[in-house]
Amino acid sequence: TYNTTSDYRLKENAVGISDGITRLKTLKPYRYNFKSNPSQTFDGFFAHEVTAVPEAVTGDKDAVAVQADVDSSLAKKIGDPIYQGIDHSKLVPLLTAALQEAITKIETLETKVAALESA
Repeated sequence: TYNTTSDYRLKENAVGISDGITRLKTLKPYRYNFKSNPSQTFDGFFAHEVTAVPEAVTGDKDAVAVQADVDSSLAKKIGDPIYQGIDHSKLVPLLTAALQEAITKIETLETKVAALESA
């Protein structure tokens, strides 16, 4: 089980997501494999391209280790890559909002088509 704190009593300034489709359209999903395992294919994103939900991304694009990273064990030596990560679960609210917007549009179009067909 993967849980995050979500109790309403801990939150404030809540507003609905009204631009879900617009933001969703900026996501660029890919099929890819990792260099270390070419035989296994995944679906996902490149972390640096996920600008629609920046809180889902950790790290900086093309980061390399400096002395502080070596000292904190983020890297073995200066110049080693420090890879970005992504928490895919943080995309779920945006995906849900975009789907809800799409459903509303579909239902509106269905109503209009039904009205035209019965005329």
